[in-house]
Amino acid sequence: MTDETMTTDETTDAAVTSDAAVTADATATETAAVDAVEGAADATAADGVADAAADTPDAPHVEPLTATYERLRHSTDSAELHEFARRPLPDRSEQAAFSRATALLEAVAGNPHTPEEDRVFLASTMPFPNVLVKLSEDASPAVREAVAANADDKNWLVGRLTKDDVAAVRDKALRNKRTSWKMRLEGAQDPDMDVDTLDFLSRLGVELEPDANVVLSSMVRRAVALNPNASQEILERLSSDSSDEVVHAARRRLAQ
Repeated sequence: MTDETMTTDETTDAAVTSDAAVTADATATETAAVDAVEGAADATAADGVADAAADTPDAPHVEPLTATYERLRHSTDSAELHEFARRPLPDRSEQAAFSRATALLEAVAGNPHTPEEDRVFLASTMPFPNVLVKLSEDASPAVREAVAANADDKNWLVGRLTKDDVAAVRDKALRNKRTSWKMRLEGAQDPDMDVDTLDFLSRLGVELEPDANVVLSSMVRRAVALNPNASQEILERLSSDSSDEVVHAARRRLAQ
């Protein structure tokens, strides 16, 4: 090989080496640029997440239902209990919130430290059996009377109140249209039933609830006629009743 050839080869090798170096430098530069751009993007995204987190308030802590229930059930804070009793219920479409609120009302209703006027309010306005059952056992006759008059009572609940020790509660229960005819008949047969309630029962199917079942309502009126507490006025009115059975019972009593 001649010196000239060697020189040419060396020159070529040097050029190739130089090109490779340039290419490597360019690649490194591009890689660094890409890394820089991606790093900046990641940093921006992270900043955005951090900003969003900073702008979003922490979710309020919600006390577990059982804990709140027990706290309200044993609370002696009448102001807190009053606030719960009068708090508007969530919309029924908010099922979880609505269920929670009605469950807590049961605890409030069953707490004797809830002001009586609030218990009467709940007894008069709430349609929820769990709340009304609690209130039907209330020590206050006024509360039980309000339950007895509630048109949303289940018939078994209002039927139980027809046996209450307080005449006013029994009277309201027997006047409630949710009361079964069986309970009304038993009320009419009760020898301890007061005259005012007997007067009401003696008008069922005639002046009151004229569309009532004819047979059942006449059975109640007949039982009133046979009740020893029925007044003279009641007996005289029933003696001209549209039902022969009622007339016969009333006239027999008048003849005694």
